Amino acid sequence: QVVLLESGGGLVQAGGSLRLSCAASGRTFSINVMGWVRQAPGKAREFVAAIRWNGESTSYGDSVKGRFTISRDNAKSTVYLQMNELKPEDTAVYYCVGDGRPSLSSRSSYDFWGQGTQVTVSS
Repeated sequence: QVVLLESGGGLVQAGGSLRLSCAASGRTFSINVMGWVRQAPGKAREFVAAIRWNGESTSYGDSVKGRFTISRDNAKSTVYLQMNELKPEDTAVYYCVGDGRPSLSSRSSYDFWGQGTQVTVSS
C-alpha cells in the first residue's frame, strides 16, 4: 500500500504562485510515475502533470504548460508542483496520484490517490 499526503494548497490572487507538495510513504518501490490531477466543481477531472519516479521525463496538460513545473526529491519521497501565473480557472481540488505503469500520459485511473488539496485563485 502507498499513502500520498498533499500539502500547500490555499488562496492566492491571480498572477500569484503556490507550491504543492506530495509525500509518498509505504510501498513506494511500486511507483513508476507520480503526478497531479485536478477537479473543479461541475467539471471533469483534468490531467495537470506527471513525472517519472526515476528519471527526468515529465509531461503537462495543455492548460498549464509554461506555468507549472513538476519536480521530485527521491530522498524525501516527495513530488512538488510549482504553480506560477495562476489564473482563476486554475481553481480546483488538486490530487496527487501515483501509478505503477511507466507511461506519463494522462489516464482515467491511477493506482494511488492523495486526499486532495484545495487551490483557490481569486480574480
